[in-house]
Amino acid sequence: MKKKHAAVHENHERWLVSYADFITLLFAFFVVMFATAQKDKTKEKIVAESIREALQKGQLSSTIEGIINHRKIRPDGKGEKADADAPKKAAEKPAPATKADLAKALAVLNQILAKELAQGNVAVKLDDRGLVVSMRELGFFASGDNAVDPESFPIIEKIAKVIEGVPNAVRLEGHTDSIPIHNSRFRSNWELSTARSIAMLEILRDRCEIPPERMSVAGFAENAPVDTNDTQEGRMHNRRVDLIVLSAEALRGEPVAVQAPGAAQAPATAPAAAPKPPAPKPAAPNPIASKVNPSKERGGWWQLLRWKR
Repeated sequence: MKKKHAAVHENHERWLVSYADFITLLFAFFVVMFATAQKDKTKEKIVAESIREALQKGQLSSTIEGIINHRKIRPDGKGEKADADAPKKAAEKPAPATKADLAKALAVLNQILAKELAQGNVAVKLDDRGLVVSMRELGFFASGDNAVDPESFPIIEKIAKVIEGVPNAVRLEGHTDSIPIHNSRFRSNWELSTARSIAMLEILRDRCEIPPERMSVAGFAENAPVDTNDTQEGRMHNRRVDLIVLSAEALRGEPVAVQAPGAAQAPATAPAAAPKPPAPKPAAPNPIASKVNPSKERGGWWQLLRWKR
C-alpha cells in the first residue's frame, strides 16, 4: 500500500519580500532628503542671523531695500551694487570732457607743475585742439635721442594722474627744430619726432597704466614750430613732445573704432544645397559567388564547379 505524502503547505507570506524592498527604498529616499536638507538649514541659519542683526540694529529697511535692488549687504548694513551691472558699465563709454573740464585740469597742472614750468621744462596751454602739455627736450630727452630720461618719470606721473581723470583721447605729437639730423639711428627729423612720441606713449602705457586705446602718436618733424628756429632758445622750445588731451570738437575729426563687417555672421537664408544624385542600386547578389569566393578559396574555379555538382 502506497504511503500518502503530506500536502505541501502553500506560503502566503511572499508579499513580505516586496514589502521589505519597498521599506529599503523608502529608507534610502528619506536618507537622501535628510542629507539634502542639511545644506538648506545652513542657508536658513545665515538668513536668520542676518534678519536678527537687522532687527537689533534697526537696519531692516536697508536690508530689504538691498535685496530688492540686488545689492550685496555688508555686515554694517550698507549695500553694495551687485556685479550684474558691471558689463553694462564697461560697455558704456563716458562722455568726453568739455572745455570747462579741460580748463579745470589746466589749473591743476599749473599748480602741480609749478616748478617744472618755472624751469622751462614743461609748458601747458588750452587751445582749439584741447589741453596741450609740451614736454620739452631739455627735461625729458638727450640731444638727438628718443630715450626718455628716467629722472623725468616723476613729472610724467604727475601729468598722467591728471589725464586719468579726463576720459578724452590723448594724442602724442613729436616735434623737432629745423636743423637736419642724420646719424646711425635716425635718418631724418621725421624718424626722431615719431620715435620720441612713441617712447612717451610707452612710458604712459607701461609705467602710468594709461589705456593704450586712448592714445595715438604723430611725428611732425620741424613743420609745426611754436617759436622761431633762428635762435637757440626758439629751437629749444620747438624740440618737444606735445601731449594733447583732445577736446570734444577735436574728437569729431578723429577716427572711430568700428567692428569688423559681419562676415562671420550667418546669412539670413542659407542657399539650398544641390540635390545629391541618386545612389546606384546595389547589384543583385550572385548565389554562387556568395557561397564561395574564387579568389580566396584554394582551387579557384575548380572548387566552384565542384560545389555546383
